[in-house]
Amino acid sequence: MTWRVSADIGGTFTDLVAIGPGGALRTRKVSSSVGDYGRAIVEGLGELFAECGIAPAEVEEVLHATTVASNAILEHKGARTGLITTAGFRDVLEIRTLRMPRLYDLRWEKPAPLVPRHLRLGVTERVNHRGEVETPLDEAEAAAAVEALLAEGVEAIAVCLLHSYANPAHERRIGEIIAARAPGLPVSLSVDVLPEMKEYERSSTTVINSYIGPVLGRYLTALSRDLQGAGLQAPLLLMQSSGGLMPAEEAARLPVHVVESGPAAGVIGVQMLARRIGLANAISFDMGGTTAKAGVIENGTVTRAGEYSVGGGIMVGSRLLSGAGYQLKVPAIDLAEVGAGGGSLIWLDAAGAPQVGPESAGAWPGPVCYGKGNAQPTVTDANVTLGYLNPVALVGGALPIDAAASRAAITEKVAAPLGLSPEEAAHGAHLIAASNMIRAIKAVSSERGRDPRAFALVAFGGNGPLFAAGMARALGMTRVVVPPSAGVFSAVGLLASDVEVHLSRSWRRLARGLDPAALEGAAAALEAEARTRLTAQGFPPGRIAIRRAATLRYQGQSFELQVGFAAGEGPALVEERFGAEHERTYGHRAGAEEPVEFVTLQVVGTGLPERPRMPDRLSPHAVTPAVPARPAYFGKALGWLETAVLPRDALARPVQGPAIIEEYDCTCLVPPGATASLDHFGNIIIDLQGEPSA
Repeated sequence: MTWRVSADIGGTFTDLVAIGPGGALRTRKVSSSVGDYGRAIVEGLGELFAECGIAPAEVEEVLHATTVASNAILEHKGARTGLITTAGFRDVLEIRTLRMPRLYDLRWEKPAPLVPRHLRLGVTERVNHRGEVETPLDEAEAAAAVEALLAEGVEAIAVCLLHSYANPAHERRIGEIIAARAPGLPVSLSVDVLPEMKEYERSSTTVINSYIGPVLGRYLTALSRDLQGAGLQAPLLLMQSSGGLMPAEEAARLPVHVVESGPAAGVIGVQMLARRIGLANAISFDMGGTTAKAGVIENGTVTRAGEYSVGGGIMVGSRLLSGAGYQLKVPAIDLAEVGAGGGSLIWLDAAGAPQVGPESAGAWPGPVCYGKGNAQPTVTDANVTLGYLNPVALVGGALPIDAAASRAAITEKVAAPLGLSPEEAAHGAHLIAASNMIRAIKAVSSERGRDPRAFALVAFGGNGPLFAAGMARALGMTRVVVPPSAGVFSAVGLLASDVEVHLSRSWRRLARGLDPAALEGAAAALEAEARTRLTAQGFPPGRIAIRRAATLRYQGQSFELQVGFAAGEGPALVEERFGAEHERTYGHRAGAEEPVEFVTLQVVGTGLPERPRMPDRLSPHAVTPAVPARPAYFGKALGWLETAVLPRDALARPVQGPAIIEEYDCTCLVPPGATASLDHFGNIIIDLQGEPSA
């Protein structure tokens, strides 16, 4: 008997899931161990194994999504990094692209570069965009730059030379010089990290790879050691920002691919779920303790972005909103993220208006009701005050709740200053949090030309099912889906993911008149490299699938659009697909006389498992004790209503709202006027066709 296990670290909780034969699903939710995230994983898995009778030797795979890389960027706690670039270009990292997230905000300041100016050194060399050497590399100057950075005590070096994507010889040579003088020092060459044009994006991505590499490397080394010490000899794989898995060793070498690994896992889980229940279009909504994320599955396919920013407030993989954070030009699931979660603080601004987040109480001290010393109310305290959350304990009784403390904090900090009752203040905070999160859903739907009413909202995370129905109703959506084990569903999504290799190359060619053999040859070369990497990871030729894509633009444009193509499909067909995608995205396409050019070629190689990663049906082992009905507050119009508190299986027959579905890992709210039922796969389906009523 074999098991596969996954661990997803969040800002408040670490979610652990084990899946065994026949779809047996065992879950555990533990507080994240801030400062030593791996400890919660190892200790939590030990408790889960002991509780369920799982022997470590029975585990064949450990999958992991982590916030370690993104936290290092957000908190500026990465490695002391040096940058070597072409003479005259060391300020590219600071000049950026001159794009601003808030066009008319004169007070906005660019974030400080991850590499200060005195650690950015230029060397004499020049390669043009065709790969021709115009000025040879001055090796003595390069060696002196390396020595200067070593004297400054750098922990990693990034190398990004002008047009190295067209000819990597000079970058490779500098890499050799560094290796000769500092064996073992982490080095990131842009030709290995991102061999594409666009100088700032390539510089930023390469620098981030160096900046977070030592941090993630130390974390993964310690985690692997501790897992092995606990008897787990199974391979460790990490979730990529793009939604695929990669071995821990590869993640340590190219950590830029795992910066947004946690949010990606949940979207992959929603894609798996949507395919299973025949749902073509879905919006994933993941709300945890500190953030809320939204993504789109359209026609069964996850929407991905070619680049995104970290550390810029609302995180949106958008072609129109950029410049706020640190740019990463790597494939990533197209997500919008806002600082709204169960731990988000409720506060009054200078004008006395109530605000929610983005600051969070996190795992420690957590909401007021946790009794760990926090005095500022949070979204969780508001939901306890409203009667939505269990007033005694959460997480199957493991987390005691002090409902009186929540109500007192809401009264003192919010209700009394505003002249409101505690329930009115709490309900207002609940609605403000919902409106903040609706921004994220709009960012991936209506702002992308998609009508959210044509999608179902799939809600998960510890707090997602609590807000989903109200948000969906505000957006005109009529269907909410809450999967089994919703509170740990991102960890479930990890178990549904496949190993992937993403490769890209700059390849500028006009589409018109292009020799089809040239396109086929360039794509085939990338495909061969992807197959080689997957073969090295243990996948035979018969279990490797390849997807090809290209980014194109009208000649003279600054931004590209991605379209897929298959082997044997020529430039004319790819050009026509680009025109159709341009029209779908922007509402128009240029005339036939406008030249279209290829910009990059991309390949995704997938390692296919020997057997399906997920069974047809999951069988969570969760016993929910009977809980009496309790009053819940639904705003001034409806007031307090006696609300049934039910386990999930009670929805085998449709239930009219208001109702609260309590489970080990989350709570689902069915508002008045809605109907909740179970489908054949155990999902809660909330129908919002009815109007709110008492």
